[in-house]
Amino acid sequence: MTEFLESKKDEENRKIIHTYALVKASDMNDEMKAETIETCVTACEKYSSNNEAAARMIKETMDKKFGTAWHTVVGESYGFEISYDSRSLLYMFFGGNTAVCTWKCS
Repeated sequence: MTEFLESKKDEENRKIIHTYALVKASDMNDEMKAETIETCVTACEKYSSNNEAAARMIKETMDKKFGTAWHTVVGESYGFEISYDSRSLLYMFFGGNTAVCTWKCS
């Protein structure tokens, strides 16, 4: 009986870590959104312990693909209020608690 209760507590305390991209907000068209998600996932996997390097890779890739003036923030536990060009915002989570926000502001 106590084993059952302990296993039930373990299940309640376990965190769910998503291994896929969870998009919270986006106003991009579907093609641009798919390419941006792929870029963000690649950068977060490549630089899993270095958020600054991941943000730099995403920004440089977006600048090459879609023109200059892209900005990117990668990290945990942050808030933001930004002005951005319409149809150019993506806010997503990857790996559970790593958030990525990328937008264009000219």
